Amino acid sequence: MILSDRTIKKRLQTGEIKIDPFFEEQLQPSSYDVTLDKDFLVFDTTKTQIIDPRKNITQAMRKVISTEEDPFILHPNEFALAATQEIVGVDGKHLVVLNGKSSLGRLGLLIHATAGFIDPGNELRITLELFNVATVPILLYPGMKIAQVVFEEISEHCERQYGHPDLKSKYYKDQGVKASFMHENFIENNDN
Repeated sequence: MILSDRTIKKRLQTGEIKIDPFFEEQLQPSSYDVTLDKDFLVFDTTKTQIIDPRKNITQAMRKVISTEEDPFILHPNEFALAATQEIVGVDGKHLVVLNGKSSLGRLGLLIHATAGFIDPGNELRITLELFNVATVPILLYPGMKIAQVVFEEISEHCERQYGHPDLKSKYYKDQGVKASFMHENFIENNDN
């Protein structure tokens, strides 16, 4: 069941979901508009010529900090990681779905490649996987509305929330943009 604006406000009061900071004017009929933080990660092509998912790519990326006066420029066919300003969280009976905003989609901006799902029990600044499918660059300003989150209630409280030690949750309670930790999956498989 997707939560309505009224239910979102009620669940914020009970602590079942979290949006910090929360501004009533960003609440939509069945979603909440989240805004763009100032930090971005991009692949440094002077250091990387191929991505190997088995290897830690943190050193292959460089951080770019944007400002209102100097926004981030996302060029055509370019990929960048960013995060939301808001910390969004859910208890063990809710999940979050991240969706793009229609107005930005019409400019050619995709806000997630695959990671549009926040598991029950997580609370974080959501990572955005930005891609420009337009034929011209797009300016991205810190604080601009970048995406919307939809809250859903699952059938029952989950047995193991994200962050449970058995799950080895890589992005539990992230507070900023981070590179992929895919290489850890290969390390785990080699230990068996």
